[in-house]
Amino acid sequence: MKNDDRLDAAFSALAHPTRRAILARLAKGTATVNTLAEPFDMSLPAVSKHIRVLENAGLISREKDAQFRLCSLNTQPIQDIASWTEQYRHIWDARFDVMGQLLNDLRESDNETGQ
Repeated sequence: MKNDDRLDAAFSALAHPTRRAILARLAKGTATVNTLAEPFDMSLPAVSKHIRVLENAGLISREKDAQFRLCSLNTQPIQDIASWTEQYRHIWDARFDVMGQLLNDLRESDNETGQ
């Protein structure tokens, strides 16, 4: 899979709050599918579909351990997203610098008018 395709799959998978919550749980360590499903008010098959989307995007991996399916976080796609967003950092930094200057100007103006 090309890098652009991997990014598209990761962003698409991250677009749903349930999948982001599953990733947040897996950031704490490996978990079974049943453990991942516990906090959600949905059926186990519905949670399994979310897990499959995350797995297809490469964000998690599953392995069978006896009768359990263990899920774990794959950090590489998240690192790929971080690298992709890093190329835009200079744009945000410049905008925050301008915003900071505007706030300073407003504060100085308020101080001069006695407010």
